[in-house]
Amino acid sequence: MRQIWKNFRALYFASLMMLIGSGLLSTYLALRLSAEQVDSLWVGALMAANYFGLALGGKIGHRLIARVGHIRAYATCAGIVGAAVLGHGLVNYLPAWLFLRVIVGLGMMCQYMVIESWLNEQADTKQRGAVFSGYMIASYLGLVLGQLILVVHPQLGLELLMLVALCFALCLVPVALTRRIHPAPMHPAPMEPRFFISRVPQSLSTVLGSGLIVGSFYGLAPLYASQQGLSTEQVGLFMGSCIFAGLLVQWPLGWLSDRYDRALLIRCVAVGIAIAALPLALIPAVPLEVLFAAGFLVSLLQFSLYPLAVAFSNDHVEADRRVSLTAMLLVTYGVGACIGPLVAGVLMKQFGSQMLYAFFSFFAVVLVWRIRPKAVTNLHVVDDAPLHHVAMPAANSPLAAALDPRVDEHMVQEQMQNTEPAEPAEEEPAKAV
Repeated sequence: MRQIWKNFRALYFASLMMLIGSGLLSTYLALRLSAEQVDSLWVGALMAANYFGLALGGKIGHRLIARVGHIRAYATCAGIVGAAVLGHGLVNYLPAWLFLRVIVGLGMMCQYMVIESWLNEQADTKQRGAVFSGYMIASYLGLVLGQLILVVHPQLGLELLMLVALCFALCLVPVALTRRIHPAPMHPAPMEPRFFISRVPQSLSTVLGSGLIVGSFYGLAPLYASQQGLSTEQVGLFMGSCIFAGLLVQWPLGWLSDRYDRALLIRCVAVGIAIAALPLALIPAVPLEVLFAAGFLVSLLQFSLYPLAVAFSNDHVEADRRVSLTAMLLVTYGVGACIGPLVAGVLMKQFGSQMLYAFFSFFAVVLVWRIRPKAVTNLHVVDDAPLHHVAMPAANSPLAAALDPRVDEHMVQEQMQNTEPAEPAEEEPAKAV
């Protein structure tokens, strides 16, 4: 593992800085709007706009990379994201902020695609699982550190926006100074929605529910905590502890996933979310200790849904379709993450801040109803099921299949080659300039 950290530390550092900036920006905007008494609907809309930008970036990012190369695409998007971040400090018009959030999401998705394709290019076949885990750790730590910055600097001034822009400037450095040649361009494989809806409906339902819950959490949990009377420092600690729970749960979750029925585990996790979220959903003013304990427990469970659903779906899809499956799961998650913050924001506006966790509890109950282990026919279960559970990063692109060790590397190269005509990019020098 030490050798992997040494070989990939530049790309991990770039991911770390990106996620520090992204995590801080989301919480800062929620707290800033809360301090200005802006409706929770706008807070949810900003997060939905960010996820819409991520989805849009997944569609067009590979074309930009194919046209100008990985380094130029990454540098361009990092510069645009930094400018969009600073734009939040120059304009106070909320519709303009929605546009800026779309730009931030679009640019970050292109950056994810560059990093993930580069990680795949440099990783040996036997290292892909470990490389993926390292990427996940860097992503989660970045999100946690972004929240903890609010503990050190609780003032909601323009300095925090400048710090976010600084993070996106620093994430440029390791990519711009790389000594390696561009990896081969790849593009997301075409999706097969009808096939996967009929083959893995319970997995798609779980992924959709995960997007609804986690997308709402990132966008509206800071607002909920603020309206519970927490100071900016306490909001940072609350968000940091909840996101850290997502990192902490990955390895025990993998142990359980490889030994027990995955449909049953998903249902048990959904039951746990529904119960754990109830105190925060029913009590208008939650004691601080209960808030932190229940929030941590809910986060342990909510960040388990997506990796369990990915593992469950891979058990029932043939190897030659797993690249397309990854794209389908990510799009489904993105749809949920776009819708969730909007719906939860409306509920919080109408009925109070506790509706955020009532929203979590409700959709967890929907998953309990939707996920039925006895309904799994096992007609299409693959010969080597259950496949090894893989810890999933907090955010990834449609190229994530290239890193997932459950996806056959030959299929990755066959289905994700860039077959679209593109203008030839200038050759990058092999040495850093």
